[in-house]
Amino acid sequence: MQLADKHEGTTTKAFAGLRVLDFSTTIAGPHCTRMLADMGAEVIKIETDGGETMRTRPPLRNGCSTAFGQLNVGKKSVVLDLKSEDGKEAVRRLAATSDILVENFRPGVMRRLRLDYDSLRQVNPRLIYCSISGYGQTGPSAELPAYAPVIHAASGYDMAHLAYQPGRNRPDYCGIYHADVVTGTYGFGAIASALYQRSVTGAGQHIDVSMLETMLSLTLTELQSSQFAVPPPPRPMFGPTETASGYVMITIASEKTFQALMGVIGRPDWVSDPRFATYAARRANWAELMDGVEIWSRQLSTDACLRVLGAAGVPASAYRSVSEALADPQLAHRQALSEVRDEGGSFQVLNLPFRMSGADTAPAKTVSVLGEHTDALRLEIGLADGTAIPPGKTAATS
Repeated sequence: MQLADKHEGTTTKAFAGLRVLDFSTTIAGPHCTRMLADMGAEVIKIETDGGETMRTRPPLRNGCSTAFGQLNVGKKSVVLDLKSEDGKEAVRRLAATSDILVENFRPGVMRRLRLDYDSLRQVNPRLIYCSISGYGQTGPSAELPAYAPVIHAASGYDMAHLAYQPGRNRPDYCGIYHADVVTGTYGFGAIASALYQRSVTGAGQHIDVSMLETMLSLTLTELQSSQFAVPPPPRPMFGPTETASGYVMITIASEKTFQALMGVIGRPDWVSDPRFATYAARRANWAELMDGVEIWSRQLSTDACLRVLGAAGVPASAYRSVSEALADPQLAHRQALSEVRDEGGSFQVLNLPFRMSGADTAPAKTVSVLGEHTDALRLEIGLADGTAIPPGKTAATS
């Protein structure tokens, strides 16, 4: 039985019973808290009366953003004015009942609001407080404004990518915000670690996640090469290989793969050829090697190339659009997409990319309307119509 099959019918949520206060906006923080929500945590998204910026980002249907929905499905929405004493008191009371807080304001903002970790741990010593920022919470760059494209440039990531583009000297545009998604994922992992530590110590802690360091973690080889005199490869190690109808990506990741590929292209003699017999030799003569591969691949369609390569155990794929990738039967088998709804209608969101045999990781089915849960949660914490309710009393008895 496949893990996905075992998952069917499972109702357990690994983080069920946890409460999360989510002050984050745009992508990195909301991605982190969406993961927490999918794992069963009650995520309370704190917004201004205008709603956070992603609510206006396309695609829009009837004024509802599916980009916002992808990041925030399953969360409750509470509208608070954090500059007012009433709003701050509401946060303090919510924090007292919460396990986790996530924020991605510029460092110093929550401190000025008196809603920083040191302030809120006074009302809840078990609180796990995760701050996501461009450069970290302290240091000479801490208070610089930062968005993913800025961090891509600042981390060296864009120039490292450029080094693999022969003949290019102008950095590429990058509309895919790796820094946001990966930073949010690191935040999720750190929170899970802090939850385990709290189960042992009983104490919460502050988590400081840096987008700059996140992007540096993606430059593993380049980070090491920058410390030593390593000659750059004459062309990218892995890149598009031309076929009669397009391009394929072929990855030669081991001696076995190399030998199999040489058999496919009809050059078994190259296995022992001094130009290609070792990894170092292949790297030095990479252009010549791949020119030989393309002599073979240009004679076949992309589909034909992939059939032959797959049969030989050589890792390869066509270059697909996102729409083409989403139509892959493998994703249907994995139940990788879920249908959710907002006021604009239904749409699909991507599930978490892992399955658990003992826990349900599927997202909720609806996206909250702005402020949908404000009244209910204010009532729960003893604030009704902006008026504080004395401790020990309820709205019904005060």
